[in-house]
Amino acid sequence: MSTASAKRNPGRPREFDEDKALDAAMMVFWKKGFDATSLSDLTDAMGINRPSLYSALGNKEELFQKALERYAQRNTRLFNECLATATAREGIEKLMREAVKVFADPKNPGGCLGIQSVVTCSSVSSQFKKDRAGKRTEFESMLKKRFDRAIDEGELPAGTATLDLARYYSVVIQGLSIQAKAGGTQRELSRVVDVALGGWPAKT
Repeated sequence: MSTASAKRNPGRPREFDEDKALDAAMMVFWKKGFDATSLSDLTDAMGINRPSLYSALGNKEELFQKALERYAQRNTRLFNECLATATAREGIEKLMREAVKVFADPKNPGGCLGIQSVVTCSSVSSQFKKDRAGKRTEFESMLKKRFDRAIDEGELPAGTATLDLARYYSVVIQGLSIQAKAGGTQRELSRVVDVALGGWPAKT
C-alpha cells in the first residue's frame, strides 16, 4: 500500500468485510436502540476504529440506515411469501406468526429493529423520521393491495375498509414487537395473534 493510500484510509483494516461489519452494527442497534448506542459500542462490535467507520460506512445515522436496509433484506422474501398465499387471511396469519417467532426468538435481541427505529430515535434527523414514516405507509399500502384483491376474489365482503384493515394489522404487528422487546414469550404473543385473527371481516 502506498503512503498516499494509507493517508486516505487511516486505520482501516487491511481486510474489511462490510457485510460482517453491518451485521455486527445491526445487532448492536437492535439490542440497544439508536439513541443508547454509542460509537464505541459500534466500533467495538465491528472491530474497527472510528476513522475506518466514517470512511467505509459514514456517520452513526448513515450506518443505522444501512443496518436497517440490511435487516429489511432479511425479511423481504418472507413478506412476499406471506402475500403470495392462496388467501389474504392465510397470508396475514403467516405474517404475524412468523413475526412472533422472530420477535420473541431468544437468539435475537427482541422485537423488530425496523419498528424500534421509530420509537427509540429521538436524536435522528427529520429526514430520517420522514423516511421511516414512509416505510410504514409502504407496508400498509402493500397489505391494502392484497386485501383489495381479496375483495375482487370474493374472500372479503364488498365494502371492506381495506386501508383500515391494513392499518389494524400493521398496529398489531407493531404491538407484538414492543411486547416481545419487553419480554413477551412466543406463547403469549401467539395468543394475541389468535385474537387479532378474530377481527377478520366475516362474509355475510
